[in-house]
Amino acid sequence: MDSDELAAMMLSLQARGCHNINLVTPTHVVPQVLEALETAAAAGLSVPLVYNCGGYESIETLRLLEGVVDIYMPDMKYSDSTVARRYSGTKDYAEVNRAAVKEMHRQVGDLLIDRRGVAARGLLVRHLVLPRGLAGTGRTAAFLAEDVSPSTYINIMAQYHPCFEADRYPPLNRGLTREEYLEAVAAALRHGLTRLDRAERPRPARMRP
Repeated sequence: MDSDELAAMMLSLQARGCHNINLVTPTHVVPQVLEALETAAAAGLSVPLVYNCGGYESIETLRLLEGVVDIYMPDMKYSDSTVARRYSGTKDYAEVNRAAVKEMHRQVGDLLIDRRGVAARGLLVRHLVLPRGLAGTGRTAAFLAEDVSPSTYINIMAQYHPCFEADRYPPLNRGLTREEYLEAVAAALRHGLTRLDRAERPRPARMRP
């Protein structure tokens, strides 16, 4: 679709009562999104804009979005670039990811939630726990608490599910255990992060006993 069609879709979503415009993995179309937003804003778009991404973002691109994005929702997949290179083919994931998350927080600050319980502005980090601690939850939590903000809102996710060629990369060839998930939550709390998304804490999804 062209920018006018995208702008019209955003306005339609707002008119239907959506809480925000959620752009999923939009990095490669940032110029087109900005063009559409200019049209939509002039026509009355006012709901928050969410930048929902994998967290592997350039600072140059993020600075184009300053004052435009209301809510950044990045993944923090790995705390160790050696692990990231083995399992995701990115040699510098942790360094790029951390710099990006710091820039996101600089722009929008800690997550603010309105009286309805709806996110209005700020940073919301997603972290998928992997078997045998491969995601490095403790190091990610330490970084967020010490270098970003101890009030960072983090969703510690339990739904890792092995598929495709996961059997070639043990321990990713198995699901997560309950103990591994609970240890990840404990690590976040130990490092001072208390704003945890608790939806999955009582009964994490797709776990092995």
